[in-house]
Amino acid sequence: MALYVAQRNGRAATAEELAPLAFAGYAHFTAMQVRGGRVRGLDLHLDRLRSASLELFGRAVPDDRVRSFLRSALAGSPGDVSLVATVSSGEFTADAAAEPDVLVRTGSPADGPAGPLALAISEHERFLPHVKQVGEAAKTYLLRQAAEAGADDAAFVDRRGRFSEGTIWNLAFWDGAAVVWPDAPMLRGTTMGIVRRQLDRLGVPQHVREITQADLPDLAGAAVLNSWTPGVAVHRIGSVPLPEAPSFLALLHRAYREEPLTAP
Repeated sequence: MALYVAQRNGRAATAEELAPLAFAGYAHFTAMQVRGGRVRGLDLHLDRLRSASLELFGRAVPDDRVRSFLRSALAGSPGDVSLVATVSSGEFTADAAAEPDVLVRTGSPADGPAGPLALAISEHERFLPHVKQVGEAAKTYLLRQAAEAGADDAAFVDRRGRFSEGTIWNLAFWDGAAVVWPDAPMLRGTTMGIVRRQLDRLGVPQHVREITQADLPDLAGAAVLNSWTPGVAVHRIGSVPLPEAPSFLALLHRAYREEPLTAP
């Protein structure tokens, strides 16, 4: 079995096919962790690819074809891998006649950092924040700026001072009784979607509201989450320390585990 697989539209990608993609920036993607050949939140990943393709390209690859491409890539892979599906359809052209291409690659499984993390605060608003786009140099630049300042990563605030997301993370806060999600333009991650719907099923209170730096001292905990993990503790944002909240982290992880694994 091959841990590292790269396929274009369901077959092994050649160097000639991959070369143009290496220099392209007009594409979107979704990333997931595969365990035992199955994934959590498959419907959310398919929804993400479909809606982003319609917005960027004006047309989308049917869900059943996308699933067949995922199955093809996983057929010769170990049961536990990371998987990224990237969709592209030309760059610097208005021609949307061709069906988009789907590039699927697999790699080593990941679980995210152990934490807790310290986050620097960066004012940044992503273009089309609801689309998970390739590239976006600002995210890596601001991560490196945060590291140079002694932090582990960066949290973004918009021009109104509202927290939105992290470089590759969603943000979640805890007020001592409910999970609080920031209200600002952002990428709503698939893991975030999984956790939110399972928290609803478990009857856990959730709120969506604007969070600014002035609100941080009143919070009882914070975490980041993405396709690697449903929760890594955050102990400081900017200069504001945040209390440990092990029950909050346990709740996020429990909600994630409640989501059934589905075969593509």
